Amino acid sequence: MKRLFAIVPLVAALAACGTTDQYQKRAEAERERQEKHVEQALDRAPKWMRELPKSQSAVYQNGSAVSADMNMSATKAKTMAFGKICMSAGGQVNQQSKIFQTDTANASTEFSELAIKSFCPGVDITGVEVVEIKQVAEGTRFRSYVLVALPLGEANQLQARKDRLRQESTAEARSREAFREMDRNSRPQQ
Repeated sequence: MKRLFAIVPLVAALAACGTTDQYQKRAEAERERQEKHVEQALDRAPKWMRELPKSQSAVYQNGSAVSADMNMSATKAKTMAFGKICMSAGGQVNQQSKIFQTDTANASTEFSELAIKSFCPGVDITGVEVVEIKQVAEGTRFRSYVLVALPLGEANQLQARKDRLRQESTAEARSREAFREMDRNSRPQQ
């Protein structure tokens, strides 16, 4: 008799797991498919997505995005990485979040919105380089991972060239003004 009481809960538990509801099975299959995509994205992600390279002569950032178009996924991932580089170099971010959550005895529902606008008007990120792009299939979409670097100081040859050209332009303008002033001062006074 004791065996019968021990077997009944076991049979009931097994019966509950083996549902014949086709819609429940469909929902479970979709959840499993989504979980598989997330796990694949984590498994396929390059190491630098979890741990950025460190350097004394560069700042690194990464980005990731997904799209049905391969080029769009890369463009979006680069945009994310460039925005992060901008922030690392002193840019500003304006961020607004809205979160609504309700709980009942049986379930929890959440609706979230996030709007981010990045500004880099006073931050010069000349010389940013795309170090690596990795693209993988994610279901029927493309996932792009992008690593970018902003060389610092003398390592940033594009920034050094830009600074040199700006200095030359400033020196030329100042020299013209200096010679005009000398010409004005050397004229006889009337």
